[in-house]
Amino acid sequence: MQGAFCTCSIAARLSPIGLDPPLYLAEYHGELCQEESMSRIVYVNGEYLLEEEAKVSIFDRGFLMADGVYEVTSVLGGKLLDFAGHAARLQRSLSELEMAAPVDMDELLSIHRELVTRNGITDGMIYLQITRGNPGDRDFTFPDPATTPSTIVLFSQSKPGLAENPAAKQGIKVISIEDIRWGRRDIKTVQLLYPSMGKMMAKKAGADDAWMVEDGHVTEGTSNNAYIVKNGKIITRHLGNEILHGITRAAVLRFAKEAQMVVEERPFTIAEAKQADEAFITSASAFVMPVVQIDDAKLGTGKPGPVATRLREIYLDESRKAAI
Repeated sequence: MQGAFCTCSIAARLSPIGLDPPLYLAEYHGELCQEESMSRIVYVNGEYLLEEEAKVSIFDRGFLMADGVYEVTSVLGGKLLDFAGHAARLQRSLSELEMAAPVDMDELLSIHRELVTRNGITDGMIYLQITRGNPGDRDFTFPDPATTPSTIVLFSQSKPGLAENPAAKQGIKVISIEDIRWGRRDIKTVQLLYPSMGKMMAKKAGADDAWMVEDGHVTEGTSNNAYIVKNGKIITRHLGNEILHGITRAAVLRFAKEAQMVVEERPFTIAEAKQADEAFITSASAFVMPVVQIDDAKLGTGKPGPVATRLREIYLDESRKAAI
């Protein structure tokens, strides 16, 4: 269930005066609301709506052209993690695509918090997508932002126990695939077809995810940044147009340096990765996730290594303290 807010007529009539349905109606009320209580409250262009009432035009450029950007912010204990970082990256993505921001960042924070509250989210995620809007017809050229406002959509996903993912204790397996995405991966666009295909390749191979390789070097995972550890040194690709500038990545590297860990930002090959002592990924929803196998090569003992395990502990502890 996404939230505890019921949408049936009984609750609708009683909630304005602060009353719950009477006990003698509880059983009937529960049956009546069984399906409706699954409905989320979402945000679309200034309105909070039931998800089944939310609509976006068939002419929206996000649908027709994948002309949009997105962010996802994790929620732990009802609070937002790294919101400022996600907001800053969103602004950069919009700027790089010359796309107008439909709300300012203070209002965006309020919308996030409202969705957490309305959907009763304790642990989970808030997804945000902004597109270049609905120009009224299909055309390759950008519409005039003065007459075509951006579309903004937000929704929640409830994930109880998000930080207690059992995969963190056993580690994940990844395969390597060719990276054939467009050249501006530093912009967090909604163009996610190839990452989705990569995840399906991994699934068919009996793995959990895929690391993408370009010109012989690992760029990143399908939805995460990639790292290896050798002789205690953390190695990850440097920032550039080739990878997403991960918000969790930035935080983890900062925490690693504060913990006196050695960090080297440079490209590495799959062959080098297979010889690593351990490996891991980072993302907003996975936090720090150990990798125990790459293709057919088991890393180290085949179990999560001490560096990844410790970084996950530090990240979750520090992020919870700073959550808003």
